[in-house]
Amino acid sequence: MAIGPDAAISAPRFEAAAAPALSGAGWRRLWRLKWGMGGAAIFLAIVLSAVFAPWIAPHDPLVVDIRHRMGPPAWMEGGTREHVLGTDQIGRDLLSRVIWGGRVSLVVGVTAVLLSSTIGILFGLTAGYFGARLDWSIMTFINVMLTFPFVLLALAVIAVLGPSMPNMIIVLGVTGWPVYARVVRAETLALREREFVLAARALGGSHARIVFRQILPNLISPIVVIATLQIAQVIILESFLSFLGLGVQPPTPAWGNMLGEGRVYMLNSWWIAAFPGLAIFVTTLVINLIGNALRDWLDPHMKL
Repeated sequence: MAIGPDAAISAPRFEAAAAPALSGAGWRRLWRLKWGMGGAAIFLAIVLSAVFAPWIAPHDPLVVDIRHRMGPPAWMEGGTREHVLGTDQIGRDLLSRVIWGGRVSLVVGVTAVLLSSTIGILFGLTAGYFGARLDWSIMTFINVMLTFPFVLLALAVIAVLGPSMPNMIIVLGVTGWPVYARVVRAETLALREREFVLAARALGGSHARIVFRQILPNLISPIVVIATLQIAQVIILESFLSFLGLGVQPPTPAWGNMLGEGRVYMLNSWWIAAFPGLAIFVTTLVINLIGNALRDWLDPHMKL
């Protein structure tokens, strides 16, 4: 059949599919993930500066130079490039002390969180898996623990053991585990009735094997999120205890005791307390940004 020149030729049309629009929750999640990546980059810089403090810090943080005591930062009148952030009340370089203080705070934060997470996970798995009276006993113990004010508990423990960095880690570790226990218990109660757990029991798997090989791997996401956010809380608590003189003792540089020493000079030499306080603020802020981003990324119910 011939086709005339005036005949209309119909051809299929292909239209580009429109990209799915992000919901309000999706935009918020994407925004948090971007902020989380930025926070991770800043936190990595803080960690690296703490790890390589002996090579990065321009001065020994313990060296005293009375001639340059209370020297202002380099950009202020009377400041020098030798002490970029100025000096403290006895002439020690503030930049060096802030860098070394980050090492103390991070070590305390990570170690205390490892201790509290280990205790909480073990209690939570035990309570959730075995249930019954054991579950009731553990949860009652947790509720009793939560009734004690943290400051009073810290004062009591440190009064017995004495103020030091290891004792502070113990205090922060043994007071932070209930949150892990509660979350792990709740998740374990749901997981213990799942098909893969019942199948492992039917095959004769031991309780320890089922708990640590079948249940625990499914709890990694909430544990990681809680641990990340708790590091920020522990750094604040460590700074608070050191500020009160119950934590790391001078002359060892720690952000908390630097803040406590510098508060006396806030009117005339504000930088002595301001820079350690700024370090605490920035570190806890970026860790919280990372924790929020991890929570959104690992939560299967939050989709773009």
